[in-house]
Amino acid sequence: MRTSPIAWIACALALSGAAAPVTIAAETFSIDPAHSVVMFKINHLGVATFYGRFNGLTGEYTFDAASPAGSSFAVSIDAESVDTNNDKRDQHLKSPDFFNSKQFPVLTMKSKSVKKTGEKGLSVTADLSLHGVTKEVAFDLTHVGAGKDPWGGYRSGFETQFTIKRSDFDIRFMPDGLGDEITILVSIEGVRK
Repeated sequence: MRTSPIAWIACALALSGAAAPVTIAAETFSIDPAHSVVMFKINHLGVATFYGRFNGLTGEYTFDAASPAGSSFAVSIDAESVDTNNDKRDQHLKSPDFFNSKQFPVLTMKSKSVKKTGEKGLSVTADLSLHGVTKEVAFDLTHVGAGKDPWGGYRSGFETQFTIKRSDFDIRFMPDGLGDEITILVSIEGVRK
């Protein structure tokens, strides 16, 4: 027996109407400190760019691919973990001249708003707390990728680069030798909870 084209169309419409839309829920990730980094660079004596990093990085983020406004990011950085490959300089950076890590042991960044800007781009506004001062910063965040790892988990990663003025955070030591602008690079990899 032959089925008419109208019957096929009716059947297809019935099936398409019965199908529920696919939704992807927001997912929460713990930052993997072994595969994440916070680096910084600053002008030194007007002749070169100097780089450093922080080794103590923790936090978590929630990413909602379907509705990025529901996403959030929270990063904590151990000020004592500053590393410039020179112990004497690192100790100076931990002193009251710079980070004052005894009084302000943790740097934090917490998002306030997240907006989608492209296929892999997000625009983030966050509160950055450094040296006892909290300022709002805005930056573009790129979703690098996501997928299963070899240990049975699921990971995703983001990165950004933005510039702040250290004077805005009351770090004013050696203004003639060090630039006021500091460029910060953050790359985080998270494991889904």
